[in-house]
Amino acid sequence: MTDLAYLGLSKPRKFIYKATKGFRGLGKRAKGFFRSIPYAFKNFGSKIKETFSIVGDAAIYGDWKTRLSFILFGFGNILRKQFFRGFLFLIYEIVFILYMIFFGGQYISKFGTLGTVLSGKDPETGFIVVGDDSFNILLYSVITILVILCTFFVWYQSIKQAYLAQEMQEINKKLVSGREDLAHLGDRYYHTTLLALPMIGLICFTIVPLIFMIFVSFTNYNYDHVPPNALFTWVGFDNFETMLTGSGIGGGDNARFTYTFWVVLGWTILWAILATFTNFIIGMIVAVVINKKGIKLKKLWRTILVATIAVPQFVSLLLMSKMLQDNGIYNQLLTSMGLEPIRFLMDPTIAKVTVVVVNLWVGVPFTVLSCTGILLNIPEDLYEAARIDGANPYRMFVNITLPYMMFVMTPSLITTFVGNINNFNIIYLLTGGGPNLDPAMISSAGQTDLLITWLYDLTVTEQSYDMASVIGILIFIICAVFSLIFYSRSKSLKNEEDFQ
Repeated sequence: MTDLAYLGLSKPRKFIYKATKGFRGLGKRAKGFFRSIPYAFKNFGSKIKETFSIVGDAAIYGDWKTRLSFILFGFGNILRKQFFRGFLFLIYEIVFILYMIFFGGQYISKFGTLGTVLSGKDPETGFIVVGDDSFNILLYSVITILVILCTFFVWYQSIKQAYLAQEMQEINKKLVSGREDLAHLGDRYYHTTLLALPMIGLICFTIVPLIFMIFVSFTNYNYDHVPPNALFTWVGFDNFETMLTGSGIGGGDNARFTYTFWVVLGWTILWAILATFTNFIIGMIVAVVINKKGIKLKKLWRTILVATIAVPQFVSLLLMSKMLQDNGIYNQLLTSMGLEPIRFLMDPTIAKVTVVVVNLWVGVPFTVLSCTGILLNIPEDLYEAARIDGANPYRMFVNITLPYMMFVMTPSLITTFVGNINNFNIIYLLTGGGPNLDPAMISSAGQTDLLITWLYDLTVTEQSYDMASVIGILIFIICAVFSLIFYSRSKSLKNEEDFQ
């Protein structure tokens, strides 16, 4: 459509045209994202090639001291009197060998089967046999795999530092001493020193559980295979087939799993869109009204909004859940007025509307405060120039206020959308995922359940850890793809320090 034809459209048709154009652009954005994936792999491959080229050069051109570092970590540095650096590498190798001999090796050796010996009484001897524990085997195997990967990195650094020390000696350049290494930890490499402890925590409490969950999704770890009374084993992609297509293992429940997944996924996406944009639109309107010139008691209105935030969210949600019950205070008031009570939490459609409306009470105050900060930082000169040009309040809002807010708040909207996909509190505390009135759905899933609350029910109620892990992976894929596509294409990233 040409600019002239667009200007001739009515306001509703302009809105429809922009919305249609935006949805059409989703395909192009997704296409551009997936086109960028090969380039990302290409860059990663270049890094791997560079790593192996350094190792290859050290093997070909390195002297015997450097080549000794291929077997004994740090010996190339120790023999060149870089004792601090060299002994750190050597101590790590010794600790790794002891770890593999006395702990890690016994678990990684059973990683392929996840155990074969059940605990119980030996029928021949009558003694209690302590068998394998598939859970521990998988968990400690994950830790051991990460340790091995870390060891490869240390091995590479040992060779690299030994070869670097050799090259520096060949050009008669002074080698870095241990005292200088210590000084660099608080100077040149201060960022590494500062981030070391948080990175260890990230690996222990985020990376390890994440990898463990991914592996669990390829097993049959469920209520029929709970260690130590039973063992679970690998099943490949059967769980994904069961969840997405209804095939795989699991008997007659496969079709119910598939049906439930797509129903819950559809509501999860719809909920995330409604919860995000109703909060943003209403919060933005309230912020604009409060900050409008001529509005009195601005501080009072902001204080009221802050007061709602000060109340813990779970307290508000539990209270609302009690008030919205069939015998709650709202229905008592309706009954006293001679009206029919409303099943806020038991009717599927009304329950979904209810959680969206209650979410406004919880989320709008945050949006109002964010938008208020943005409004106070929009240059007044822009509005003055617009008034001189004859722009009305609506035109100033559309051409100045709204673009400015969208530019600043796009990352926040993306984060909020992803957060709403994983908004466990409001669903679980308000409706508990119910009502569950569809016999075709898995019993643990209700009409208002999100993927994250269904995952919780599968884990706690049905002990279907394998299927819960599949859902966790699918949630991660949805959130990651959405975030990467939209954030990488947003003006907030492309024009980080500008406003256009």
